Amino acid sequence: MIPRRVFLNASTLALFLAASMVPAPVGAGSSLAHDFAFPGIAGETVRLADYSGKPVLVVNTASRCGFTGQYEGLQTLFDRYREQGLVVLGVPSDDFNQELSSEAEVKEFCEVNYSIDFPMTAITPVKGRSAHPFYAWAAREAGPPRWNFHKYLVGPDGKIAASFSTGTDPLDRRVTAAVERLLSGS
Repeated sequence: MIPRRVFLNASTLALFLAASMVPAPVGAGSSLAHDFAFPGIAGETVRLADYSGKPVLVVNTASRCGFTGQYEGLQTLFDRYREQGLVVLGVPSDDFNQELSSEAEVKEFCEVNYSIDFPMTAITPVKGRSAHPFYAWAAREAGPPRWNFHKYLVGPDGKIAASFSTGTDPLDRRVTAAVERLLSGS
């Protein structure tokens, strides 16, 4: 069989070339957490690459959940280990229908009620087909979040080091031990 020759006119060729140069979404095909970025709660960009070399506890949060009190433990964990390098990243999500309606409301709620000063993202999908690319990757690596306040501990190398269910308090010994292991390099 002889292959057919395809001839492209200039406009078709320009469209083909333009389409081939569209950058892949941040995190597409990634194998490390450092490949991902989130829109920040105040409009900035939160790049996990900025935390390379540090452990990062990524937690999907919600302001109207029975586990919302875990914000206090997350802030305490951050305060306890931030000087050693731990980052806590809050990822507000309405996937379980328990988040406020805007980033401004979430930010105010967290600051007023829990004095949160760790980084937070914009309201972000964390499950299913609409999941943020980080969460799609983390689900493949360690299983999806089944509810609010699921915790992924990312190692300094950008790999998932541990995953903790909703019911695991941020100050639970399993969490602090895993954080301490990463901070000590062991």
